[in-house]
Amino acid sequence: MASGIPDGEQISPVQPPKELGPGFRRDERKEKEFTVPKAFIDVAKEVILHRSSDRFDLMYRLLWRLRDEPDLMKIVSDVDVADAMERAKNVSRASHKMKAFVRFREVKDEAGEAWVAWFEPAHRVLEKTAPFFVNRFTTMRWSILTPDGSCFWSPPGAGMTKEDAGLSFGPPASAADAPQEDEIEAFWQTYYASTFNPARLKTRTMQGEMPKRYWKNLPEAKLIPELIAASAVRTDKMVMSAPSEPNARLAKAIARANRDGSFDEGFIPSSLEELRHGVQACRRCPLYRDATQGVCGEGPARAKLMIVGEQPGDQEDLAGRPFVGPAGQVLNAALEEAGIDRGEVFVTNAVKHFKHEPRGKRRLHKTPVASEVSACRWWLDHERRLVRPRVVLALGATASLAVLNRKVAVTRERGQPLALDDGTAAMITVHPSYLLRLPDPEAQTRERAAFLADLRRVRTMM
Repeated sequence: MASGIPDGEQISPVQPPKELGPGFRRDERKEKEFTVPKAFIDVAKEVILHRSSDRFDLMYRLLWRLRDEPDLMKIVSDVDVADAMERAKNVSRASHKMKAFVRFREVKDEAGEAWVAWFEPAHRVLEKTAPFFVNRFTTMRWSILTPDGSCFWSPPGAGMTKEDAGLSFGPPASAADAPQEDEIEAFWQTYYASTFNPARLKTRTMQGEMPKRYWKNLPEAKLIPELIAASAVRTDKMVMSAPSEPNARLAKAIARANRDGSFDEGFIPSSLEELRHGVQACRRCPLYRDATQGVCGEGPARAKLMIVGEQPGDQEDLAGRPFVGPAGQVLNAALEEAGIDRGEVFVTNAVKHFKHEPRGKRRLHKTPVASEVSACRWWLDHERRLVRPRVVLALGATASLAVLNRKVAVTRERGQPLALDDGTAAMITVHPSYLLRLPDPEAQTRERAAFLADLRRVRTMM
């Protein structure tokens, strides 16, 4: 069955269409040469491995039609094309399942250790899939036995002659030709049972990924009914169990290190570039765990104005740059209207990692708590030291806490000139995202005008 045709199977020839089309006589059409697209060849290679008895009828019919319809393979809604693609997909799926569900068992012979597997593929994919196992288990001597044929791999060297080494194929086999168990099987079953999470069990999904037709040849399948039956009890037990308490001394030590230490004790960044690299290794608070990357400030190294926001948003977390999302667009437009060149401003955030919670496929913003702001102030202070701005503008309560080291009522203190400990001028105002959240158009207009007034005051302080 080297061509995918099992012994004894007959091919029913498809007669050419009776209507050859206008302007052609039968002998002219018969002698006319034509080519087929690569898409047909690719599909044919898969379809001939399908177990359906009419697969060659289908491909021969498509071949005849391609003489008059050279773009036929592009018409995926065509009945024959759709049928061929579906069968090709089934073959590809069968090859994937073979990669996932072949289980080798150890045997020993005169040449030493070898591994043998019995597998019953849904389609004739042995020769198609064998190279995967060669690449995966190159140094092992193994055999895969199936009802359609067998394949054998002997790695070069290890006492093998050049003629015996390599991949070869043999006749069909039966389950009785393969070993039924080995010493490692018990370890594998123990591992499978220990990784089975009853709280995440979805039986229908599991059976979709691991169809029951393969269970009889999987050692771990013997455990599945029992594990499913016990999953509800195990889940309830897990839910009712009290969480284990962390070591109190260790927890205090970690909290102290997160609060007071940097990613490298004694590290003092000498440039903004060094600071950016340092933030990527920061472990001062847990926010780094769920963020894509740390997001540092951006702008001239000697900017007169530094604008401090709350934290990176979803888009900033992915891009690695501050204020590139919707709030950043509002800020850019307001700066331009207030007469401040955005290219001459250093923009940054009080917290350098995106704090969020997953909601389906979305990541929803969560406000950083005071301890997280305090841990990240170390980086903000060094940004201020390196840039040395004349004015620092804090956007919102979180940024104000980071800049002023105290809680503020933004609506009461906004727009007022303030002085920091080192003499740098400061001012606070609302965050641009606040303007985006206002549902009332009249309130949006009023608050945007107040935001512009604050920016114009900042420009006079520069």
